[in-house]
Amino acid sequence: MVENTVRSILSASQVSFGTSGLRGLVTDLNDQVCYAVTRGFLDHGVKSRGVTTGSKVLFAYDLRPSSPEIALAVAKAITDAGMQPICCGTIPTPALALASTQQSLPAVMITGSHIPFDRNGIKFYYADGEITKADEAPIASSEVIVSGALVANDLGDPDPAPEEEYFQRYMTSFAGVLDGQRVGHFQHSAVGRDLTARLLQALGAEVTALERTSHFVPIDTEAVSQADREKAKAWSSEFGFDIIVSTDGDGDRPLLADEKGNFFQGDLLGVFSAKYLSARTIVTPVSSNSVVEQSKWFDQVIRTKIGSPHVIKSMEGMDAVIGYEANGGTLLGSDFTLPDGSTLSPLPTRDAILPILATVALAKRENIPLSKLSDSLPPRFTRSDRLVDWPTHLSLALLADLSEDEVKLSEFMEPFGKVVSTDETDGLRASLESGDIVHLRPSGNAPEFRVYVESSTTDRADELLSQALDHLSKRAP
Repeated sequence: MVENTVRSILSASQVSFGTSGLRGLVTDLNDQVCYAVTRGFLDHGVKSRGVTTGSKVLFAYDLRPSSPEIALAVAKAITDAGMQPICCGTIPTPALALASTQQSLPAVMITGSHIPFDRNGIKFYYADGEITKADEAPIASSEVIVSGALVANDLGDPDPAPEEEYFQRYMTSFAGVLDGQRVGHFQHSAVGRDLTARLLQALGAEVTALERTSHFVPIDTEAVSQADREKAKAWSSEFGFDIIVSTDGDGDRPLLADEKGNFFQGDLLGVFSAKYLSARTIVTPVSSNSVVEQSKWFDQVIRTKIGSPHVIKSMEGMDAVIGYEANGGTLLGSDFTLPDGSTLSPLPTRDAILPILATVALAKRENIPLSKLSDSLPPRFTRSDRLVDWPTHLSLALLADLSEDEVKLSEFMEPFGKVVSTDETDGLRASLESGDIVHLRPSGNAPEFRVYVESSTTDRADELLSQALDHLSKRAP
């Protein structure tokens, strides 16, 4: 028997909390780690909120090969905490979060979202939303006893209610929005692919399934690969689609291509969703496209650190507020009345379906093709990518060096242009005299150095990203 803190167990395994939940290599996410951190969440977070022994705890998981095994450890931890594990099966993260909120129950989602299949993660939800950064330290300080069997014998039969509640949320709010449209559905290994296909058809679309896989495919909606961009254009040309739809692995980040097969930037989907819903306040990380301010569509824009917990925290207590991230995941912080009079209730976690449907609905309302939606906005284009196997402490050291010495910063940024201002909200974001932006930031959940750029043309954004990655790689450890 081992009695220890969650923090010491995580430290020994090299697993840690990142920008959105617990993440790590599958080889490090062993039964002890998954059991211990779930117990920490339940014993500290859930029980400290007055949830009693015997309460139900929802859990679900994505289609990664490692997810069912992690789910067994989570289910065992729930049982050992004196609570009742309710398996919701393989459903999107926002579907589980919605069920958690509507049923006033805590929830645990096993997913690595968009990261490679050799990694995975766990997200935790209270009845009023996902845990915040402030919850992480107390959970990590919780003492746990690890002994005996650390996994359940089975997961139990999935409860179909959460998936159906999520389905009905959008059937009610967007009925008929896809009437007569030909929709390509890039399914890959997204956990909500069957649910999404059913919803698209029920909303009136003629749906063609594209590239469904039996193996896990990591799709990063913030950095769509050139291969996927080319595939979308080819599909659009071959089938004559009105739109192409997809999500990342756990269904909380959207992909939407117009009738020409061109994918929208994720943050633009957040802007269009907010316009369609007549939001007054926007909360978005510092890495999102600056077009949201330049549009003049909203009363205020609040910038945060990168990660949904920071967005959620800044949305608290506001009316008519929407949050979104550069990956397109969109969060509702308040009730919204839709054009048909129905009410869309808050869902303060990333969601992929809302920005897809709201963007299509906006184009339909304005009677223009999707490809014309951006015409009323200033031309601002973002790109991002990452350098892997770059230890976080070395990334932080480089940024500290640049932040503390203007000469070193100027020399480093010289290939891109003259620096006129910097923002250190999260990493180092340099605005250049040309209007271009170069933003450097260590990943919050992997040994990676992320690079974000923004420019006034797609070609310049692509060129700037390539230059920045090449320039930074020369300093790689």
